[in-house]
Formats: sequence, structure tokens, C-alpha cells
Amino acid sequence: QVQLVESGGGLVQAGGSLRLSCAASGRTFSTYVMGWFRQAPGKEREFVAAISRSGSSTYYADSVKGRFTISRDNAKTMYLQMNTLKPEDTAVYYCAARREQARFLSIMVSEDRYNYWGQGTQVTVSS
Repeated sequence: QVQLVESGGGLVQAGGSLRLSCAASGRTFSTYVMGWFRQAPGKEREFVAAISRSGSSTYYADSVKGRFTISRDNAKTMYLQMNTLKPEDTAVYYCAARREQARFLSIMVSEDRYNYWGQGTQVTVSS
């Protein structure tokens, strides 16, 4: 069992940066594959990025590739560094965790691959 708490959201102007954090409870954080999703008003939740257990492998949605960076440390925290933000990045951002290993991170684009979810943090990008 793991509990996830996101933080770091806020209001930023287009072109600016934010760093989201996802703090995890439990002693087995390093065994979870982790991901970020987002949901804009009136839209379905969509995949943003995923990271392997070791942090050595990452996978991104095309819409954020080159602008966002996912990472994790040994202190039970995952991050999403968001640069060159655009108004279309406005959404509630969620972190998620998967117990089982994922042979290919590309499968982690689906919500049903994850076992645990955080409550979300709002990111608003003004034009």
C-alpha cells in the first residue's frame, strides 16, 4: 500500500516553469513504476510521463516531450519539472504508482496500469 501526495502546482505565465512533487508513503517506493497524468476542464485524463523503478528509463507524451522532465529520488519523491509552459498545459496533475514491473514504459500510458493515485494539484498557465 502506498499513499501519494502531490504539491507544487500554481499559477504561472506562459513560458514559465513549475516543479511538481509527488511524495510517497510506505517502505517500497523504489519498487513502484511511477507516472504523471493530467486532466483539463471538460477533458479526459491523459498521460504525461512515466519513470521506471530505478529512474534510469523515462517515457513522455509527445505534447510535453522536450519541455517536461520526470525524475525520482531515494527519499520517496517523484518530480515533474515543467518548462516553457503553455496555456494548454493547464490542468489538474496527478501522480500514480504501479506495483508490478513494466517491461516497456510505453504501456504505462493507460490509467488502468496503475494501482494508486494522488489527489492532484492544479496547474494554471496564463497567456
